[in-house]
Amino acid sequence: MATRASMETLSQQVEETIRFAEEQYKQSSMQEHYNENDYIEALQRLEQTYQDIATMAHSANGQQREQLHRMRLQIQQMQNNMILQGTRGGEQ
Repeated sequence: MATRASMETLSQQVEETIRFAEEQYKQSSMQEHYNENDYIEALQRLEQTYQDIATMAHSANGQQREQLHRMRLQIQQMQNNMILQGTRGGEQ
């Protein structure tokens, strides 16, 4: 079973990663020229956090796995939004 502290730490990581990604997403949608390096960093952080969630799931109990699944869905949704935004930005 994953410890409460490790679950809380991962939850904070997910929140911070999504917050950073949302900032980059908003900036890219408002500006034709946005900081591509920050955008790429946000995508990389999302992927790393996704991998961290998957790793944690191996030692989680049923309730924790459900919580991790919800976190994973949040990360995937943000990844999808950013990837779609990136492809639209490249078409301008």
